[in-house]
Amino acid sequence: MSPLSGTRGGPPREIETGSHPLRKKEERAADRRLSLGSVLALFLAVSHLAVAEPLQPIAVGPIGVTVSDMDRSLAFFHDILAFEKVADREFNDEAFDRLTGIFGARVRTADLRLGEETLRLTQYLTPQGRPIPVDSRSNDRWFQHIAIVVRDMDAAYARLRQYRVLPVSTAPQILPEWNKAAAGIRAFYFRDPDNHNLELISFPPGKGDPRWQKSTDTLFLGIDHTAIVVADTEASLRYYRDTAGFRMAGEGENFGPEQEHLNHVFGARVRITSLRAPKGPGIEFLEYLTPRDGRPFPAGTQPSDVVYWQTTIFVQSIAPVVRSPIDIATLPMGGRRAALVRDPDGHALLLTEP
Repeated sequence: MSPLSGTRGGPPREIETGSHPLRKKEERAADRRLSLGSVLALFLAVSHLAVAEPLQPIAVGPIGVTVSDMDRSLAFFHDILAFEKVADREFNDEAFDRLTGIFGARVRTADLRLGEETLRLTQYLTPQGRPIPVDSRSNDRWFQHIAIVVRDMDAAYARLRQYRVLPVSTAPQILPEWNKAAAGIRAFYFRDPDNHNLELISFPPGKGDPRWQKSTDTLFLGIDHTAIVVADTEASLRYYRDTAGFRMAGEGENFGPEQEHLNHVFGARVRITSLRAPKGPGIEFLEYLTPRDGRPFPAGTQPSDVVYWQTTIFVQSIAPVVRSPIDIATLPMGGRRAALVRDPDGHALLLTEP
């Protein structure tokens, strides 16, 4: 849930994408002796590279997530949340295999639009990945969600109840007046059919992007941000702000019964930091100051696993973050140059040139 929101807009033309887990540091030297095709799937740890100048982000988006049943997910996002399908593809591609590190993948992807933003669903028809851990909590570091802006929280909440959507929050929460940056923001966490976390959010006058305040009869307006749990805000700022070139748009600290009931984490005290590129949804850090028992990504997480999210970042050039030309992949759809990376907590990003 974001206390502030910056300038936004639609992303450039979209692409097919995927990724695979960050390999251990000691394996990289051996990887470089392999063929070009083998190393295209290498994840780069941008936070560990020496970069003369920050990247120049152009836009964020689309936000991607792996699903286990595409038709079921399409029905959920369209019928309940009013997303519109704008693309639906099925393919098997050797270059995509190299990019993701998953051999022989047959993949279906669908792009869904809400307002100016895009959500990309990916189903691995083969090989299929693992489901989300059943004991997942909002403070685990594999947590990521999208925040869907609504015109009327009560009406949106009633719609979720009508469709018997699984809640995370006990009910919509309104942030208290003492929290000046976020006072009056209402939010509610819930789950999709695969148990991914999603958020409804509504902004009172004077908060959030001005376009969320426009008069409209539309209930579901767009995606304000994607939120990720981080272990150390300062380490994540060095990665996203100092290396990736994002600007800070706001920060604050949320605690009390409203936050506990929103995240369904007893004793939650959360440091929240919002970052923005010139266009697209924001990226929001959630650092749980208490409790501190959030768990890291499950070992061996791959793009085919349903726990997997991926955020696309369009940048002027990916050259500053690569050690050599073989770290750059040409995407099989669209021909864009790209590098697949993990942030300090393991969240997947696709850096791609326009």
